[in-house]
This record gives sequence, structure tokens and C-alpha cells, in this order.
Amino acid sequence: MTERPAEGENNHNGSNTYTAQDIQVLKGLEAVRRRPGMYIGSTDHTGLHHLIFEIVYNSIDEAMAGWCTRIDVTILEGGKVRVEDNGRGIPVDIHPQTGVSALETVMTILHAGAKFGGKTYRVSSGLHGVGASVVNALSSWMKVVSERDGTRYVQEYECGIPKGPVRPDGPAEGHGTITEFIPDKSIFGDWEYDFDYVAQRLRELAYLQTNVQIGIYDERTGEDRAFYFEGGIASYVRYLNRGRAQIHPNVIYMSQQVDSTSVEVAMQYNDGYNELIVSFANCANTVDGGSHLTGFRSALTRVLNDFVHKIKQDKGNDLSLVGEDVRGGLTAVVSVRLNEPQFEGQTKGKLGNPETRSHVESVVADQLTFYLEQHPNEAKAIIEKCLTSAKAREAARRARELILKKGQFEGFTLPGKLAECTEKDPAQCELFIVEGDSAGGSAKQGRDRRFQAILPLKGKILNVEKASYDKMLSHEEIRALITSLAAGIADQFDLSKLRYHRIIIMTDADVDGSHIRTLLLTFFFRHMHDVILQGYLYIAQPPLYRIQAGKDQHWVYSDKDKDEIIRKLKGKKVEVQRYKGLGEMSPEQLWQTTMNPATRTMLQVKIEDAARADEVFRMLMGEEVPPRKAFIQAHAKSVRNLDI
Repeated sequence: MTERPAEGENNHNGSNTYTAQDIQVLKGLEAVRRRPGMYIGSTDHTGLHHLIFEIVYNSIDEAMAGWCTRIDVTILEGGKVRVEDNGRGIPVDIHPQTGVSALETVMTILHAGAKFGGKTYRVSSGLHGVGASVVNALSSWMKVVSERDGTRYVQEYECGIPKGPVRPDGPAEGHGTITEFIPDKSIFGDWEYDFDYVAQRLRELAYLQTNVQIGIYDERTGEDRAFYFEGGIASYVRYLNRGRAQIHPNVIYMSQQVDSTSVEVAMQYNDGYNELIVSFANCANTVDGGSHLTGFRSALTRVLNDFVHKIKQDKGNDLSLVGEDVRGGLTAVVSVRLNEPQFEGQTKGKLGNPETRSHVESVVADQLTFYLEQHPNEAKAIIEKCLTSAKAREAARRARELILKKGQFEGFTLPGKLAECTEKDPAQCELFIVEGDSAGGSAKQGRDRRFQAILPLKGKILNVEKASYDKMLSHEEIRALITSLAAGIADQFDLSKLRYHRIIIMTDADVDGSHIRTLLLTFFFRHMHDVILQGYLYIAQPPLYRIQAGKDQHWVYSDKDKDEIIRKLKGKKVEVQRYKGLGEMSPEQLWQTTMNPATRTMLQVKIEDAARADEVFRMLMGEEVPPRKAFIQAHAKSVRNLDI
């Protein structure tokens, strides 16, 4: 913490004055370049890809308005991206307020666009009118081509500044907008675009906007995909649920216009234990939910409880359903379109419109009730699934109570295998989850006892993707992990009680270590989601090799680096030691390479796309073998550091 000078003391530059000259006014797009995180969330992998989506959203707005039927995204060499649509093209006539072309206005001035008045775009995925201008500001180079009225118009920019006025560039071959840009490396560093990540988001948009074909081509690899789905979000639910055993064969689809809000919901249950609900507002993926998601969940619980109450009268069943009972094994897509969306932040992660909750709730309550009454067999299957989840919840509650009585849960008695640290401030503490007693012993000896705790786990933990909740709680190693963290589990998880704000998975660099790491990641993703969302989960990166050349010692973390170092040491006697297990390193070596905050490298676990993450965990850890085989075959070429 920085100390403030006492009253009357001079500040660091020797002056105690504070005048109007100290107030900075950032003009134009300078504020975006100075504080990019305020506009795109971050300058890492996520923020880089957000640049593409901001431009694509503009094309989607044209599609929602009925003017665009094709959008093409191309990832080019050198970090360049091209987004092309066949919409109306950006207007180029002089804007009455700015005195420059409308094209230049929307590309260089924040909060300038056609989405505020409601005339050009009744519904749009943009809100603040800053998307295109922000991308321009954060690009070292950009070119925009607008084809309209038979003429092709062009303007180029550097770091958001026009290199010249909008100029005609010959006749137009059609109509639409072409945007090319190169992200500024001084802002984003050396991040590269991920084809699969972009393709997944474009797939979502194609499901949401059924009248537009969206394509992506990667010039670097030759990969290309095209998306067009007439079935809309019902097709999206079928896609998300593929490879799972469905409780009922048909996707339940509901849609209705309520006032100025269009509501669409599609849902289907599978025989799993986990929920996957993806929500959108004006085609923007609201990863943090919002009022529309709250309305859906509320209506779902109420409707299914009403059906259970009818069963009670017939069978004397006294069990009531809660939210987690009706969402277990549910896959759903909730999409709303409204005139004035109130998003939290430019990245549109959460919808705030309070009236949208009641709109979605009324549509789902009415139409789901009608559907279940018209399809009694499907209603019976869904209710039985929910009652099974409720019974599992009760069994889990009894299991938790039993653990509490034994003093083994929620911090009453920490597990004996846990080597605790002396620091009590969670923000300063870190927990290493270590594979086996051998590595655990080295870690305990090599750690800094002040702030580093060690929890060695015996063998591979339970695969929670396949296990019921009560079975998971009865697993000894999982109980030890839950107890050590002391923040509860699932819906009872309380982040404020978490004892460590850095939870580090540290496993061997072999096949078994990778499997254990995936099992742990699955556990955290399914049952301690907030740990990941808060950025508290990490993966340690132990070295793969130790290269000794005389007195020189090198710790190497990849085969590429190993080959490079050996090349540089040519002519010297070189000894290479391969580390497959953490236990092969001495406590001093483990501290120096993997645990010392001053020298270690760690990967922070993030969830950028819940649907994509759910799919990967289901593919890798679920019951179905064919989808896993297809997934492994599709990604085999990108595997690194595989020991066989």
C-alpha cells in the first residue's frame, strides 16, 4: 500500500499544489488506448477475440434488421482479421454534427451509431455505440470498405486516427461492409487468434439468427467452417445435448412477443447430473446471466412444482422441488430481444432490465404448462427425473450432516494430511494440491510454511462427471479437499469462507498426472465454479528437463526450449535429465522451479465460454465413448508433452 503524505508535506514532485493543470482531458479515442479493459474487459486472449465479435455484432444487427444474409470472417497471416457482410454498407454522407463522413464518425467517435434512436435498428446487440470505434482505437491498422449506391468507399486508420478522408474507390460489386484490422501488439502482446474459439461463437450466432449464413476461414491453416441453422435455438439445444441420453425425445420450444420484448426458450433434459443453461440478449452471450435467466429459472421451478403437487394428491408424496432439483440434467437456451437492453459493462456479460424477468417468466410458465399437459408421457419422465434429483439432494444433505457430526466438514477439523501454513489471511495464502505422498513430502519440505499449505491426494479422485452428488461426498479424497478449503460445496459454497485465494493443482508431467489434473478441474468446474470465476484456481508448471553443462544449469519447460538450449550449448558436454514425477526432484529443486513465487510459472484457469467448457468436460469425462474418441482424434495434432 502506498502511504499518502501528511497534511502540509510535499508530494513526490516537490509540489503541494493541486490546480486545473493537473486534470487530464483525454481526447477522441485516447481514453480507449489508455484504459482498454474498461471497453473490452481485458487485453488478454479474451479481449483480443472480443475485437472480432464487436465487428461481427454490427453485421448481426444488419441481419436482425433484415438487410444482411451473409457474414464471413477470415483470419489472415500477420494477425490481420477481415469481417465482411452483405448488408447496406455504412453511410458515407456528411454527418450534420461532426462535419465529416458518417463512416468516419462511427469509426472514430465513441457513442456514435445508429442504435440509439430506434429507427434504423429496432433491436441491436450493441448498446453504447462504441464497438467499432473501440476496435479501431486498439488496432495498429484498420481499413473499412463500404459498398453502397453502386460505389465502393474506403478509409484507413492507424491507432484509430484516419490516414485520410473517406474516398471513392471505384464501382461496387454489390453492397455491404468489409472491415480489416490488425490488433495493436503494444496493447495485446503476442496473443494469437484461436480458430476454434472464434468458430464456436460464430456457431452460436448462427443458431440465434436463423436467416444468416456465417462462415470462417483461417488462412494460416486452411481450416474453414460455415454455419446455417434453420432450427434456431432448438437445434442449438440438440447440438449441446448430443452424445447424451435424453429423458424426452423432443426439444421443448417456447416463443412469444411480450410488449416490445421477444422471448425464445428451448430446453431438453438428459440423464446427467449437471445443468447447462446458456443465455443471450440481442444475440450477445450473457455469460453472467441476468434478469432473463432469473425469470426462466423461477418459472421452471414453479411449473414443475405444480405438477409435483398434483402427483402428491395421487400418491401421497410429500417431497417438494427446489431450483437445483429442476435444473439437474437440464440443457436450455434462453434468448431475448429487446429495444433498450441494459447491459452491465461494454462486454455485455449480464442483462439488467427488470421487466425482462417478468416477460420471460410469464412466457415459460404459460407455454411449459401447456406443453406438459399436452404431452403427459414427457411430463412424467421430466417429473421423475426431477424427483430423482430431489432424493439425491436429500441423500447429499444427510451425508453432509453425517460428515458434520464426525467433525470432518466445513473447517471443524482439518484433515490430518493437510500441511497448513501459518498465515491466516486468505488473500496471502495458497494451497498446493499434490499428487501422492512422495511429491507431497518434497512439497512439504520445500515450501514456505508462512503462506504455502500442502494437501497430498492419494491416487485419482472420483470422476464427478459420472457420479451422483451423495456418492461424491462419500469419497474420502474429495471430502479432504472440501474440508481443507472450508467454503462448502455446490449451492452451499460460500466464497467468503474460502481459506486460500490461490489454489494450485500440482501434478506429475505424465499421463497419470494429466488425468488427475483433469479430474480436479472437472470437480472445480462442476461444484466450485466461483473459485474459477474469481481467478483463484491455477495449474503449476514443473520443469520437464534439467540441462547441465559444466556449472551451468537450465530448467526447461518444453521440448522446443530444450532443443533451443541444447543447440546453443553445442560443443559442450551436456547432460539432460527428464522429470516425469515431482518426487524425482529434491525439495530445494521443487521450490526453485515450481513453488517459489519469484521464479515459478503458473497457468490461471479461466472459463471464457461455459457451453464450450461444458462440452469439453463432458467429452473427456462423460459416459459416452464415441464422442470422446472423435474429440481426441480432432485435437490430436495440438497435443503437447504427451508421455506414452
